[in-house]
Amino acid sequence: MIGSFTFENLPCRVVFGSGTLAAAKAEVERLGGKRALVLTTPQQEAQGRALGTALGPLYAGLFAGATMHTPVDVTERAITAMKACEADCVVALGGGSTTGLGKALALRTGINQLCIPTTYAGSEMTPILGQTENGLKTTVRDVAVLPETVIYDVDLTMTLPVGLTATSGINAIAHAVEALYARDTNPVTSLMAEEGIRALAHALPAIAVKPDDRTARSDALYGAWLCGVCLGTVGTALHHKLCHTLGGTFDLPHAETHTIVLPHALAYNAPAVPEAMMRIARAIGATDASQGLFDLAKQLGAKLALRDIGMPESGIDKAADLAVTNAYWNPRPLERGAIRDLIARAWAGEPPVATTAVA
Repeated sequence: MIGSFTFENLPCRVVFGSGTLAAAKAEVERLGGKRALVLTTPQQEAQGRALGTALGPLYAGLFAGATMHTPVDVTERAITAMKACEADCVVALGGGSTTGLGKALALRTGINQLCIPTTYAGSEMTPILGQTENGLKTTVRDVAVLPETVIYDVDLTMTLPVGLTATSGINAIAHAVEALYARDTNPVTSLMAEEGIRALAHALPAIAVKPDDRTARSDALYGAWLCGVCLGTVGTALHHKLCHTLGGTFDLPHAETHTIVLPHALAYNAPAVPEAMMRIARAIGATDASQGLFDLAKQLGAKLALRDIGMPESGIDKAADLAVTNAYWNPRPLERGAIRDLIARAWAGEPPVATTAVA
């Protein structure tokens, strides 16, 4: 029987396909934009300039300083650049770092955003912004940071390196995994979550074997979109709290952190969410959800240990303390000792272990 639930559809226009980058100029015009500031990371500056050329008279300038975890000082520099070129909207081209900067600018200035993802991050579909200041990452949930329009162009993902494809894709899967047992989960979001996990879990190994497999790339981007919608529609739990804590405190790479932590966080919650575990296992074609996700990451050649992406062993206890401070809602009560053990296993790259909750 389907019980009571609340579902809110977020107001975001999506243009999905191949060659859809060509629609950017028309989409800016549709938003009423006259002068667009293009945002990228330093690594994607050339792509940003090419996009600026395609925007023609709408192109106001380029800010190529986006970086991970959306540092507040970078946002302030981007605001200065916006004012200098009199931009009235932004076009964010790139992964989660660039999307985050566009969101931060929208929150601070109220401008419209056109987002063009080049990875599977999924944050473009959410009203969530994570910002870092003085080594502390905080999260804001406000519909004001949701991009007005998102263009998904499969062509932009065709050259995404296999390593980044793997971690970006598992990062997206994490959004859907937690949506299945969120406090405000609902049948509609759960359908999208399972389908998003399925699409990515089957596409990623195919891409690892043949990186230019257009069908697999299309399936992965479709899955990432669904997983992003899930993240934007319902809340998160322990996994996202841990990743925000670890990433902001130790300056760890975002997607890699999610990839490493996900199987362990899921194993921790497993006793409390058997139906979600069943649906995840079914979607990835495994007998056990947490072990299956660990095996998927291993199969894709992703790093499995937090120590391998820059976390010091001395930080395990600090991370455990922070994880239970201002904690997110979680289906299983947070037990500091068990969470410390979880982080220690993730630090060492050991397989996930399901533990029984303390009575």
